[in-house]
This record gives sequence, C-alpha cells and structure tokens, in this order.
Amino acid sequence: MNPTIIDIPGIGPAAVAALAEHRIKTVRALARASVQKIATVPGFTEARAARVKEEAAALLAEEGTAPAGSESIPEEPRKQDKEKRGKKDKKDKKDKKKDKGKKQKKRKKDSEEKKK
Repeated sequence: MNPTIIDIPGIGPAAVAALAEHRIKTVRALARASVQKIATVPGFTEARAARVKEEAAALLAEEGTAPAGSESIPEEPRKQDKEKRGKKDKKDKKDKKKDKGKKQKKRKKDSEEKKK
C-alpha cells in the first residue's frame, strides 16, 4: 500500500489541499521538498514543515519505497512545468499586445472625437 500525505500525523484535509496548491501532492514530494518550500505553504511554520518532512521520510522508509537518505534530495522542477510556464508566458505576451492595440485604437478614436 502506498502511503498518502493524509497518513502523516498532523496533516488533515486542509493541509493536503494547501500542499497540493504548492505542487506537493505525494509523500515522496513532501519528503523531497525543502523545509523552506514547505514553510511557504499557508499554515506551515518552519518547525511544522521540518516535522512533516521528517514524518514523510520515515513513512517512506517504513514502506520501503524510498532509500533512507532520500529526504535530503531537493525536489527537481519538472520539465512539464517549465513547458507550461513557457506557454503561459507566450500567451501573456500575446494578450498584452492585444490590449496595447485596443488602447491605441481607443486613444485614436477619442482624439478624433475631440477634434469634432
């Protein structure tokens, strides 16, 4: 049986949701995340972050699903996430260009109306 984040003592449904918003959705991701990253999640102090990170690593070690030293391995950004950010950046640029064009047209129209 693979452990889930809610199996960790001190983690309830609200904490699971908050962690998921910060891309920490599995026990392995929690064990690999830095204490500083976990502490950025609302409701997590550095002390609580350190405690749940330790509990996650212990839970994985119990299950035999991770080597004992894996808790100190930093979480690597996923290639897929980088690609999504790239697409979002391109979309944002296109939206800004559209907005700029609309603003210019409106200014031109307003100036023409003032002349009349």
